[in-house]
Amino acid sequence: MNDKKFQDLLPARVIAQFTNQYRIITEEGELVAEVSGKFQFDANKRSDYPGVGDWIAVQPLQGEKRAIIHAVLPRRSVMLRRAAGSIPEEQVIGANLDTLFIVSALNDDFNVRKIERYLIAAWESGAAPVVLLTKSDLCADTPSRIAAVEAIAPGIAVHAVSALQGVGKEALASYMLPGRTLAVTGSSGVGKSTLLNWLADVDLQRVQEIREDDARGRHTTTHRELFPLPCGAVMIDTPGMRELQLWEAANGRQEAFSDIEELAAECRFRNCTHETEAGCAVKHALDDGVLDSRRYANYKKTGRELAHQARKEQNLSKRQKKGSDKRLDGRFTSTDRKKIDLE
Repeated sequence: MNDKKFQDLLPARVIAQFTNQYRIITEEGELVAEVSGKFQFDANKRSDYPGVGDWIAVQPLQGEKRAIIHAVLPRRSVMLRRAAGSIPEEQVIGANLDTLFIVSALNDDFNVRKIERYLIAAWESGAAPVVLLTKSDLCADTPSRIAAVEAIAPGIAVHAVSALQGVGKEALASYMLPGRTLAVTGSSGVGKSTLLNWLADVDLQRVQEIREDDARGRHTTTHRELFPLPCGAVMIDTPGMRELQLWEAANGRQEAFSDIEELAAECRFRNCTHETEAGCAVKHALDDGVLDSRRYANYKKTGRELAHQARKEQNLSKRQKKGSDKRLDGRFTSTDRKKIDLE
């Protein structure tokens, strides 16, 4: 807060986000906040706005439990996804995270391909990813599923827990240190809110039973919110996602599929397509069964998805620039143009 333009403002943190308002925490307690008019004018994209976990500079309103947000301070890490809708734009899931818990349930909805997608976003965020396999009491062979996740998440810690039976909490103690910010993300019904309640030793969030017909959950959490834990850490709970839409995550994809990237580096040709070329290390690994064909298919699918998204974003930027140029051009009359030409 040494910047002169922030001298009359106070630091705060966003603890909940709604449509046009935020709940924030300051040294003096909780306030409801909105962004200033200048903030809205200067914001170029959706992710410029505050997200849960963001540190912000605010001006409390005299005699009210309200404040105006003037700036978002630089983020140490941020998890993004592509927002719903036809217009490509990024949405902040959580900011300034130390650890990101990717939560997947050990029931009939268990899917390592989903976990791979979350790992891409997690690596891109800058936070340290950890996979939590919940509802271990519903799984007849937990070790095999842990092994399946470890095979697609090299170097990442994988823990199986059961809030119902109170199993596995001690393994999470090393992440839950004072001052640390944790976040949970995953599909609906995997037990994110149950996990939060269990770690907090109190019911902070409402939970629902999963659907019996397909083992998938119902949406319970409706907005992102940050909660304090007894250990001194804080945790961000997020709404469940049917499918995580990736956003500008090329680096995260390389990290999540580092084994395939390493194989590709061994191919004879630098521009190898891994299809018919001689000396293709990727094709050789597939033929030998060293590389799982389903993992490789997901690698290709996410690559196509990110490339398609990048093209859509470029086209949108071109249209926006063209529209802006037309509006600017319309501000000048023919007389104005003649004066400029004469000068």
